[in-house]
Amino acid sequence: MNISFDNKVAIITGAAHGFGRAIALAFAENGATVWACDIQAENLEETHKLCLEAGGSCEVRTVNVRDRDAVFAFVNEALTVHEKVDVLVNNAGGVLGQVGRPLEEISEEDWNSIYEVNTRGAFYFSQAVAPSMKKYQWGRIINISSGAGLDVSLTGIQAYASAKAAQIGLTRQLAHELGKWNITVNNIAPGFVRSNPTTEKQWQSYGEDGQKALLESIPLRRLGSPADIADGVLFFASDNAGWITGQTLSIDGGSKMR
Repeated sequence: MNISFDNKVAIITGAAHGFGRAIALAFAENGATVWACDIQAENLEETHKLCLEAGGSCEVRTVNVRDRDAVFAFVNEALTVHEKVDVLVNNAGGVLGQVGRPLEEISEEDWNSIYEVNTRGAFYFSQAVAPSMKKYQWGRIINISSGAGLDVSLTGIQAYASAKAAQIGLTRQLAHELGKWNITVNNIAPGFVRSNPTTEKQWQSYGEDGQKALLESIPLRRLGSPADIADGVLFFASDNAGWITGQTLSIDGGSKMR
């Protein structure tokens, strides 16, 4: 299966590390012009450097996905340069430093902040790119959810589990709405991957016995990597997935632990 994104423009959110960096690099290596954003400017610049070293084309900007005006300004800048955006990967998200706590201890701010990053940001970016995709009668939107959106979360964070489930619902609804313009909308639900400082901290918190139990719960008996997630994104964004929309693909080694 030959996948190429020559003459395609791809926006990747949350591209400073982990899944986002791997996805941006994969698109750059396969011919796309990448526009990557994050709030972590220093790490984002490293992503930029890696894409260029791989021979790709990449622009990076510091963007807070919770800020609708900033999201639209970033997309409009890309459209001013290229006239179109072909692929959007809504990867920005996470737990924002929160840890699992009892329900009654969760503040309104804690709840809202996780929804803003994980769900609202994906909605804003989809809004921003839709007119261009409709105009050119072609588009790919890929949302990065989590196994936590399909089952209970290992983090124990109520807002994270429900926000990721909401993102899966948004995927299905946008697929239904945008299909008539040949725009597909799909979702990837990763299992546990040591991809950033937060997941590394989570991994260490399990201790030796917990780590062993997690690995034994995965039929393939290993953790995945950011590259595994990027491979799924490239497939959904390719012509090979042209008749697939509204779907959620679990990339988790067969795990039932989220």
